[in-house]
Amino acid sequence: MTRLDVWAPNAKRVEVVAGEGERYPMELAGDGWWWADVASLGPGHDYRFSLDGGDGLPDPRSQWQPAGVHGPSRIVDHSAFSWTDGAWSTFPLADAVLYELHIGTFSPEGTFDGAVGYLDHLVDLGVNAVEVMPVNQFPGSRGWGYDGVDLYAPQHEYGGPDGFKRFVDACHRRCLAVVLDVVYNHLGPDGNHLGVFGPYFTDRYSTPWGMAPNLDGPESDNVRAFIVDNALMWLRDYHVDGLRLDATHAIVDMSALHIIEELVDAVRPLEPSRWVIAESDRNDPRLVWTRENGGYGLDAQWSDDFHHSLHAALTGERQGYYADFGPLADIAAALRNAYVYDGRYSVFRRRHHGRPPGAGVPGTRFLGYLQNHDQIGNRAAGERSGHLMSQPHVEAAAALVLLSPFVPMLFQGEEWGASSPFQYFTDHRDPRLAKAVSEGRKREHAGFGADVPDPQDPTTFERSKLDWGERERAPHSDLLWWHRQLIEVRRSSARSAADLDSTHVAWDEGERWLVVDRGEIAVVANVGEKSVRVPLPAAAMRTVTAASPSTRDAVAVHDDAVDLAPGAAVFGPAAAG
Repeated sequence: MTRLDVWAPNAKRVEVVAGEGERYPMELAGDGWWWADVASLGPGHDYRFSLDGGDGLPDPRSQWQPAGVHGPSRIVDHSAFSWTDGAWSTFPLADAVLYELHIGTFSPEGTFDGAVGYLDHLVDLGVNAVEVMPVNQFPGSRGWGYDGVDLYAPQHEYGGPDGFKRFVDACHRRCLAVVLDVVYNHLGPDGNHLGVFGPYFTDRYSTPWGMAPNLDGPESDNVRAFIVDNALMWLRDYHVDGLRLDATHAIVDMSALHIIEELVDAVRPLEPSRWVIAESDRNDPRLVWTRENGGYGLDAQWSDDFHHSLHAALTGERQGYYADFGPLADIAAALRNAYVYDGRYSVFRRRHHGRPPGAGVPGTRFLGYLQNHDQIGNRAAGERSGHLMSQPHVEAAAALVLLSPFVPMLFQGEEWGASSPFQYFTDHRDPRLAKAVSEGRKREHAGFGADVPDPQDPTTFERSKLDWGERERAPHSDLLWWHRQLIEVRRSSARSAADLDSTHVAWDEGERWLVVDRGEIAVVANVGEKSVRVPLPAAAMRTVTAASPSTRDAVAVHDDAVDLAPGAAVFGPAAAG
């Protein structure tokens, strides 16, 4: 016998539809909740909910959608899985080196089990946490996951609930923490049946993706519970170590207690402690301020300003939001302040933007990166940094990221300079939606003068898969060696959670070099296009530990300076360390 519950406050009659169409009436329990004990249903059985005699719909809290977003829901017994991670305990986020991956393109199989086959590479690389792009059920068999609709059900094509559990369990056996990307600011249009069940959405606000979740209007309590319970489910039933909240700037909530704060409050009592990380483009440090200091109390947020400043300086691109970046002073500002735009005027936005993070905020409250799924995949052709700059410059950027005051993050294949792009791909089965997505993508990038791959074309997905054989071939193998060296140093001596204002940066705009002194470790990088002699401040560096592989033969160390070829980078213990 299985107890089924569903929130459907507007329905006058709700039934469970099971088996060959048998219907079982549900009883109203109050506050819009209906329930039924169905003797014929158990783990592995399928069911739907019928409202007022209509056709059956998937359970809004479905744990498994084996026939896709429009099919029946399947009952899952979470207690039946045999976990082997009893000795595992999440470590502090400040000690993490993260690796973002997409299940569908990370391995040739494109599944949870397929991904397990490459986890030993991550261990050998030195990372100790993976950040997984959304895995809840989305339309079709291929996609990024941000148009998902069944928030409680792991994508069936990836391997379903048990497949995801095997993946997390395998990560923990290798001492890899798992962060899951979750999307609470919108749902995809195909298979989104929530609005039929109740007031999950509101037309009082809008998002770039359509109607906003109803988080502060009438009957919003159960919508908020839907989100918080979902977050807790991933942490409890799938042993996930942390959550990355997508586009929190698009979560509209005028309540005195914001839904993000409520979510953090629900997660904090869990033992061991779990991480909550935000994506936001507001440059609002209140996300990472402690609750005692008037903040939301999240563990960290992505630092897009650091990415933008690095990318613009190294590629010369100035289109879109890169118009706000370019000088080396912006990289220095990001390294010392997390935000470049901390209240200063933004040309791109045509207004002042952001606010200072405040004294005493550690750099480890921010994630630093050169690449991520957005910054690659939202380009017209999905080009990686290696497609846009020389390998020496990629090596210099890697040193600046991995030895920065931030928690560093790599994107899958970045460590060896993967030649495969990461493009935007979808598998919508609704012909009108498929056509709209394909045409919309072309319009979005019409002014960039590039061929725009059709998201619906299966080859767009296939060409985005990693070619693991590249790792063993030069120059990929050299870049992989460099990342291993940097991560080893990061994890052994350069991960202190010092305040941002303890990072000292010297730079020369004309000569295009930077010296970053973090107190323990110092990095010297030539991000320009000509060889330079970089004068070393007295407290910068005692000795050079390693030089980037593409340019090591062109590095000359003097008593108080170092000669660097274009794109060269060196690091070593700081003189004051």
